[in-house]
Amino acid sequence: MGTVIMHNVVSLDGFIADEKDDVGPLHEWYFSGDTPITDTDDPLFDHSGAGLGFRVSAASAEYVRSMWQSIGVIVMGRHLFDLVNGWEGRPPAGEHVVVVSHRPKPEGWHPEASYHFVDGVRAAIGKARELAGERTVSVNAGEVGAQILAAGLVDEVAMDMVPVVFGAGKRYFGGIDGHCLLEDPHVVVRGERVLHLKFKVRR
Repeated sequence: MGTVIMHNVVSLDGFIADEKDDVGPLHEWYFSGDTPITDTDDPLFDHSGAGLGFRVSAASAEYVRSMWQSIGVIVMGRHLFDLVNGWEGRPPAGEHVVVVSHRPKPEGWHPEASYHFVDGVRAAIGKARELAGERTVSVNAGEVGAQILAAGLVDEVAMDMVPVVFGAGKRYFGGIDGHCLLEDPHVVVRGERVLHLKFKVRR
């Protein structure tokens, strides 16, 4: 069975977006390097608006490429799904997406896409594990990610930490209640304008 990883880009003070869901400078490192994440400038990964795909430092490219290739399923909340319109049915990594939502998939929305709308975090992780097989399940941080972590369903926490301070906004760990202990970081990769960290969840 694959690993469940809670993952997001995050500010130094623990925010994944501001109060209006704007990521501001958090993702600038994706476009400030000279090494493409993919072997070619695939238009699928062109989110810069400048006709270029993701281009990061060499250290970040090796780390991100390996991580994306390991992902089979992304788990996200309905708020993020609505915000990005489910990436128009083309997730940035993996072949499947599980959306934690009380509401069904919008009628007629990208019927070709493997998007599954599931009510409840335990059921969502169960569906994601089924779809992922031996591959990684990547859980977006935030409120839904925090619920999945609090339920004891996350194996690792991964952060792409960017040297910016937001002061307020949407927290990486949402409104998690109580303590959650992590092990020492077992992955530390220094990129340009980003520090990649991975921690195993202490059982």
